[in-house]
Amino acid sequence: MSQLAQSILSAAQALPEGGLLSPKEFLHLASRAAVDQTLTRLVKEGQLLRVGRGVYALPLQSRFGVRPPDTQSVVQAMESASGEVIVASGAAEANALGLTTQVPVREVLLTSGRSRTLHLGNRAVELQHASRWLLAAGSG
Repeated sequence: MSQLAQSILSAAQALPEGGLLSPKEFLHLASRAAVDQTLTRLVKEGQLLRVGRGVYALPLQSRFGVRPPDTQSVVQAMESASGEVIVASGAAEANALGLTTQVPVREVLLTSGRSRTLHLGNRAVELQHASRWLLAAGSG
């Protein structure tokens, strides 16, 4: 394993669950192309997860095997890194508060940032810009 790969993995292991890595953090060690190539290799080997564009996280080892980090911990890391606000959508909040027993099939979160999809293992978490929801609620 290369020195760059070891540096990336040690940085990832030092983060709490759901801690996110960005290629920009390693540009002092190598060129952007070398960092991107190393991150791609680590993802293919299963040592890192590509959560989104330019965002990587460490999969967690448990006694039951490897699992992706918890959605809430990834969201908290994204909020602190970018300063955007991310909250659960109405259906998920209603279920969390016990107002309904229906569990949403899709995991949709509202964000003050751009709309995008996070990939946490086999789960896809949709981040939708809150203005879409506000416009849809106002038209009905």
